[in-house]
Amino acid sequence: MMQQILSVSDINKYIKGLLSYDSILSSVWVQGEISNYKRHYSGHLYFTLKDAGSSLKCVMFKTSADRLLFEPENGMRVLIRGSISVFERDGVYQLYAETIKEDGTGEMYAAFERLKGKLEKEGLFDKERKKSIPFMPRSIGVITSETGAVIRDILNVLTRRFYNINLKLYPCAVQGEGASAKIAAGVEFFNRHRLCDVIIIARGGGSIEDLWPFNEEIVARAVADSNIPVISGVGHETDFTICDFAADLRAPTPSAAAELAVPEMSEIKRSLERISERIRNIPKTNLEIKRTGLGRILASPFFKKPYSVISDGRLTVEKYAEELEEEIREDIQRCKNDISLSAARLDGLSPLKILARGYGAVRSPSGDIVGSVESIKKGDEISVSLRDGNIECTVNNVFRGDTKND
Repeated sequence: MMQQILSVSDINKYIKGLLSYDSILSSVWVQGEISNYKRHYSGHLYFTLKDAGSSLKCVMFKTSADRLLFEPENGMRVLIRGSISVFERDGVYQLYAETIKEDGTGEMYAAFERLKGKLEKEGLFDKERKKSIPFMPRSIGVITSETGAVIRDILNVLTRRFYNINLKLYPCAVQGEGASAKIAAGVEFFNRHRLCDVIIIARGGGSIEDLWPFNEEIVARAVADSNIPVISGVGHETDFTICDFAADLRAPTPSAAAELAVPEMSEIKRSLERISERIRNIPKTNLEIKRTGLGRILASPFFKKPYSVISDGRLTVEKYAEELEEEIREDIQRCKNDISLSAARLDGLSPLKILARGYGAVRSPSGDIVGSVESIKKGDEISVSLRDGNIECTVNNVFRGDTKND
């Protein structure tokens, strides 16, 4: 008896029927970590649910997605209730999600945050460590897969912006086991041989698992220790890796990394043309400035009436000279007056004036002025100075007060 022959569609339909009638798979709770999450413009959600050993494709249609109280994210651990069925066209079984509940943060994201916090605390991401990207590098080193679309995109951007660019490719795996060590080796290779002025580390988008080599500590330290500036262009704009934080500059995509590495030749040409135009105009501009300045000088009063300036100066000098002479005369008169007053005071205090009024000055035998009878005794030879001469006398008696003593 000939065995029944079934088409591919028949097989997929049969398997779908088997799954649909399974009491467990028709309504099941599944725990795992979201990866490759995408919200379609139709409102449907497409993603993969993973654990340490396996993965399961999932879809949530718009009617169920609209009832969610949160937006699912890559790396989020969740509990999903739904049914397992077959998408007949592709022959792929998947989980048709009806309800999603948060179940904490995924292990890979937790590891990501732990390493990021550790390296950040060490200062590996500090702005002070960042090196500036050269404006016009002579050579660019690229670390990426030699067969992927990334290297083609980078080449297209570089040749469009700056033709004849010197590019050196260090081909290596950018995902899977051992990729992180190869990426770090590429950075060290370019540094050891000083083969380029800037390094681009690039990879296209993917899940957190695909991008995980760029979250390894060995890559972060190699990038941070690089003496050559590093641009990280890993994943899409919303993807962030440890490599991005350690690099000197982060680009949202590999193509953007190429744009940041070199200036656009057409813009440089336009800038050079503007500079050349300014240089050509410098003599003309300077001549106009000199001509304007000379016009102001020629229009100044000095050039119009030069002798008037001299005359004004002479009048000013004469005025100051007269004022100075007047001040000198006043000072001399003040000095004369002061001298006359001082002479009058001295004359009033002169002993000769006192003698002229009939007084005399008595001197002891030693020549000292006698001011008290206590300094004279009977028999002393004294001298009396009058206004017109001296009298030599002998003391016959000394009287103290009103009492007479022999």
